[in-house]
Amino acid sequence: MIKVKTDGGISMTGKIALLTQRMIGYEGDCVKRVNHFLTVYAFAKTIGELEGLDDATLFTLSTAALVHDVGIRASLAKLGHYDAGLQQEEGPPVAREMLRELDFPADVIERVCYLVSRHHTYTDIEGLDYQILVEADFLVNIFGKGMCGEQLEAVRKNIFKTRAGLTILRSMYGKL
Repeated sequence: MIKVKTDGGISMTGKIALLTQRMIGYEGDCVKRVNHFLTVYAFAKTIGELEGLDDATLFTLSTAALVHDVGIRASLAKLGHYDAGLQQEEGPPVAREMLRELDFPADVIERVCYLVSRHHTYTDIEGLDYQILVEADFLVNIFGKGMCGEQLEAVRKNIFKTRAGLTILRSMYGKL
């Protein structure tokens, strides 16, 4: 049961649960993408909490982690294929519509759309939410793409900045 706040709205936790349900429905026939966004969400939330994000930033990060790849389905439907650039282009309109339907705050929607539009852009990372989203996505993609050796070391050196993200990376993939 979703918690309702005293002002009649739905709590942040409730909104995340509803968004998770919506995303599972959206990607339901592609279990691989469902597993991906749920795992990115778990890593992002864990890193965010360990890094001491305030509740509002953690809420925005959690939201972005759930919808970060929403552009894949849109790219496939529109163009028959997808890549990182197309995901970043096609994702924000889908995310915006989904979040508006679920009555997310406007400032959260705008930041999430910005993060979705840049989650495969690794330069000029602005904000801890952006940094953590990139790290969480990499933690999942390292395994999925079978990265090892020099490639893994380059990712550690060039991508990971947070203490919590580095700790998880080293726990999963060795000392580096």
